[in-house]
Amino acid sequence: MAAVPESHSGWTFLTNHARVLAAIAHDPATRIRDIAARCRLTERAVQKIVSDLEEGGYLSHTRQGRSNTYRIESGTILRHPAESGLAVAELLTLLAQHDDGRGEDARPLDSARESADRPL
Repeated sequence: MAAVPESHSGWTFLTNHARVLAAIAHDPATRIRDIAARCRLTERAVQKIVSDLEEGGYLSHTRQGRSNTYRIESGTILRHPAESGLAVAELLTLLAQHDDGRGEDARPLDSARESADRPL
């Protein structure tokens, strides 16, 4: 059984939904367990967030054997009025650039804008 992530008090700049979406953008075939570890969330919280993102039209998945492959709907517009017109792909590109600067293995998401037919 996986360890419970360390708790965090106070506010943060990124929501857990943004963190989960960025983890999926990094690896569309990732497991809920791995997303939870990367984002320091519980698996149950990640399952709820993935469900929210699917219901909101930001994410879909296909079942492949016992695993899921996720597909981010890159043209979907962010929900808050302050980000009016900003597509989710633009946010994920910024996050990927940040990860690149930290030396993490993050993929640029320019292809997200080019093709809505394949997973990110």
